[in-house]
Amino acid sequence: MPTLLRALFPHLKRPAPLVALVVMLAYLPASAAQAAPPSLDLTRHRGKVVVVDFWASWCKPCRESIPWLNDLRGRYGAQGLVIIGVNVDAERSEAERFLREVPIEFDVVYDPKGALAEQFKVQGMPSSFVFDRQGQLVRSYLGFRQNRRAEHETEIQTLLSRSTP
Repeated sequence: MPTLLRALFPHLKRPAPLVALVVMLAYLPASAAQAAPPSLDLTRHRGKVVVVDFWASWCKPCRESIPWLNDLRGRYGAQGLVIIGVNVDAERSEAERFLREVPIEFDVVYDPKGALAEQFKVQGMPSSFVFDRQGQLVRSYLGFRQNRRAEHETEIQTLLSRSTP
């Protein structure tokens, strides 16, 4: 598998563990991928501010929130911001169609059976969960409103400005 990862991501010296997980899941037989619940190990990102964003292809506000999350990642990734999308579509083809229209520039975990959504007690789309550098949940958001972007970004900047553990 390491050779495959190097072939798929030649620009990365060491592919991120989450990228490796996503690639491995993509190459599993359909029955194996469906049998294994998705994994989201936030401890791998300790020392970083992490936003876990649940989205779905049928979610109209997600069409606005995802480009904003892409922008945040681009501006604050070097300061330690990690964004992980969790797609809850039952059919991966629906998510892939959405991604052709609204590209995502961060890692995506697929949760077709809703195991992660249940673990996070997601009540609607999009739902975002913000974790500080110590891995503690500090904020959650249900939905997306353009007029709240500056407020949310300020909260993320504040978390990023705090030193690592």
